[in-house]
Amino acid sequence: MERSGLVKLLFPYYVNVTKRLIKTPKIYFMDTGLCAFLAGFDTPKSLEAGYLNGAILETWAFCEILKSYWHNGMDPLIYFYRDTDQREIDFIIERNMTLYPIEVKKTSAPTVEAAKHFALLEKLKKPVGAGAVLCLRPSALPLNGNVTALPLWGI
Repeated sequence: MERSGLVKLLFPYYVNVTKRLIKTPKIYFMDTGLCAFLAGFDTPKSLEAGYLNGAILETWAFCEILKSYWHNGMDPLIYFYRDTDQREIDFIIERNMTLYPIEVKKTSAPTVEAAKHFALLEKLKKPVGAGAVLCLRPSALPLNGNVTALPLWGI
């Protein structure tokens, strides 16, 4: 399915590259309409009320991030982070040896709590850049000195 472009695997971030290869990746459908249909949502209203609406929004955000890189002739180094306590960061983009954390939230009023796990990256001993919470806000909003809530439509 990955070779045909239906899905994309997202691997976990580890400093040790070998661990990245043996740990379980996440799978994202590249077509969120197909994903919603296969999950049994046949109308936008049923999807909005459904239990998977946040996961499908995260899938859509992942696809848009990938496409924004691909359309600029780049292949992103994008991962997710999950520690042994199951604390997770949706996406980490690595660029110029710096990690940029991203969370996706289905809310128009995110708080700094949405980025609470970003601090976990400091133990990796790599520079951590500005973080983002992608959400349903109409415009950007600084949440703290290093994290900004950004509208999903701006990807």
